[in-house]
Amino acid sequence: MKIGIMGGTFDPIHNGHLMLGRSALEAFELDKVWYMPNGNPPHKDISLIKTDVKDRVEMVRLAISPYREFRLETYEAKRQEVSYSYSTMEYMKGIYPEDDFYFIIGADSLFMIDQWVHPERIFPTCTILAAYRDEINTRQAMEAKIHELKENYHARIRLLVTPLINVSSHELRRDVREGRSIKGQVPAAVNAYILENHLYVGEKSI
Repeated sequence: MKIGIMGGTFDPIHNGHLMLGRSALEAFELDKVWYMPNGNPPHKDISLIKTDVKDRVEMVRLAISPYREFRLETYEAKRQEVSYSYSTMEYMKGIYPEDDFYFIIGADSLFMIDQWVHPERIFPTCTILAAYRDEINTRQAMEAKIHELKENYHARIRLLVTPLINVSSHELRRDVREGRSIKGQVPAAVNAYILENHLYVGEKSI
């Protein structure tokens, strides 16, 4: 099978995450996209993650439940240790050696990936799908970075062109904290879960 992997804190998951998964699914004819909430990511201070991992996992489950092509993967969420992408992808490839993995990242991650821990161990496990959004970097800059990574690591990287959705988890948390509705920006079940569990209401601004 051809499987897309989309990791993130998903704090909260929003419609942009679903759109990105759908774009990858259709553009590269994937069989599944696995959404993988992380529990202890290396790139983010754990104290800045505003909700417990169980809440973030449940929001992902609710968000993707209507879509048979999407799956919740809790491997990183269940780990106490810091989850590095190379280790996760080596584990997945070891468990599912017959499957082809497509690791979905944003443009900002593309430009930083060679600074991750052991990038040389990520590239043999998967094809990188780098989401292209014109307001972040030009296509030419991304293609130049892809050429560099291919030269240095023999990486398999493809551009993933996606529609622009101006929504971010940080802004959604701020809106909830300040009493504004986020209806329409997150799946209805996620919005209901946030309201029912009073998520983000008492958090301090960063």
